[in-house]
Amino acid sequence: MVKIPPVLNPVSKLIDNTIPPKVLIKIQELLIRTGMYVKASDLIAFILVICIFTSIISGSIAAIMGLNIFLVALVGFLIPIGVIGGYLFYMMDKRVDSIEQGTPDFLRQIASLLRAGVGVETALEDVSRHGSGPLNEELKRSVIEIKMGRSFDEALLTMGERLQSKNLDRTFRMVLEGRKAGGSLSDVLETVAEDLRAVLALKRERKANVMMSVMFLIIAAIIAAPFALGMITVYSGFIESLGQPNPLLESAVLAATGYIVIHSIIAGLLIGIIMYGSAKKGVKFAIPLTILAYAIFYIINRFGMTLVGGFVG
Repeated sequence: MVKIPPVLNPVSKLIDNTIPPKVLIKIQELLIRTGMYVKASDLIAFILVICIFTSIISGSIAAIMGLNIFLVALVGFLIPIGVIGGYLFYMMDKRVDSIEQGTPDFLRQIASLLRAGVGVETALEDVSRHGSGPLNEELKRSVIEIKMGRSFDEALLTMGERLQSKNLDRTFRMVLEGRKAGGSLSDVLETVAEDLRAVLALKRERKANVMMSVMFLIIAAIIAAPFALGMITVYSGFIESLGQPNPLLESAVLAATGYIVIHSIIAGLLIGIIMYGSAKKGVKFAIPLTILAYAIFYIINRFGMTLVGGFVG
């Protein structure tokens, strides 16, 4: 278990007493899925301190440069949340993908041990003792659960539910159904392993085929839309500086900001649907896309006028 600096212990205890236990438990389960063995309240305390620090730094820079202190400080506060949240989602997907890739070999090993006359529970324990990585960590946890009284079936199903992987849940259910049917479990495991290997190969092929669409959405979200809308507001401000007042300029900036945020969120959700078939998994893309898109728009809107004036001059 990773420990935070002792100076943050009071903050961690305050979070334990403030946030409902159910929420902390869900966050803790998420951290376990990512392979980060750190107490949920400790991590929240660490993120909160980082957010406050970056907010103060951002606000100070905004004050020196004459920018909107509140807005820049808010962005500085949110950036660590987006970065750390995106990192956690990335690590979670990477860990689940690693477990999925190793599962066919794991099933083959179990099948070989069964043919040698070893029991299912014993075979699972033997396999968990060798090797390393996320799959072995989950196997060791399942073995401990079985020793504490949970059945083999429940341990496997719980593992699939814990990782929230449709491929693993489907695979384990097929194994258990084959076991209940009374056939040769080793043959069932071999067949399921080949089926999972084929599914994972199709998954990799699908990801490769949709990368062009994903890149288009990313470019549209963080480059095309912010740059185009930013330059429109810059041009409107430049025209106003020449003596042509535009009463809609402030409203245009607000509308452009809203459009960029909504566009980035939708782009992130679409990426999740294209790559994983789930809009929920697109949240990990939507957050960083929104932050980057707005940052680019803000920079263009703030400093583009100076650039245009320099060219004209």
